[in-house]
Amino acid sequence: MVGQRKRLEGVLNIIRFNWHQYIIVLVILVILITIGSFLTQPFQELVFLAGMLILLTTLISLFVSYYVYDCSDLYELNFVGKLDQQKVLNINAGFDEISALMRAKYPDIKLTIADFYNPDFHTEVSIKRARKRYSPQRGTIQVETTALSFPNDEFDKTISIFSAHEIRNQEERICFLKELRRVSKRTGEIIITEHLRDIPNFLAYSIGFLHFYSRRSWINCFEVADLKLIREIKTTNFVTTFVLSPHGTKS
Repeated sequence: MVGQRKRLEGVLNIIRFNWHQYIIVLVILVILITIGSFLTQPFQELVFLAGMLILLTTLISLFVSYYVYDCSDLYELNFVGKLDQQKVLNINAGFDEISALMRAKYPDIKLTIADFYNPDFHTEVSIKRARKRYSPQRGTIQVETTALSFPNDEFDKTISIFSAHEIRNQEERICFLKELRRVSKRTGEIIITEHLRDIPNFLAYSIGFLHFYSRRSWINCFEVADLKLIREIKTTNFVTTFVLSPHGTKS
């Protein structure tokens, strides 16, 4: 791994930022075990089976997270291409674990960091905990999703990793993509990396996969924003990177 990522950093951060969810699971398991102890067969077996299913899905999600964030080559950043001597915009939604890795791997990068986190709209407690534990990177610029404070045709590469899905309103998300197109050079690339609402992520995160968007939803947004899909890159079966050209089909 490049940069300063520590052993088990990915899965431990998930537990730190979402510990309330695991407390809820524990409480549910205790309740089910207590209720089951007073029941007779076959109801006792059904209650215990439900408890085991909840425990299993929780453990699977943690195992997949460990695999994706701690064992895969995701944070080698191979999918972003060469960044030395490139003007790069890395834009996040309140938690930036990528910029330091970019600077470590590409010391000659011309990096601009932007953060569109707004506590009035982005109310997830996990993001608040992440921001409390990890301060924004030096030089981070606060921006709005619908009006990025950068000139037209400014960046060679515009990168959003695990952040664009935090824009829950589709019209706002399309406006955000249009802004990425505006600030990107015509010969540049826009890189969007996300989990998808698909079968692998459902098997990994059960109903938690609803927090993601489907591939079709992303493709529709790209088309409306006049971005041309160049290629898709899979970092494991659970993470997809869309490499886009700002030279859209309508141009």
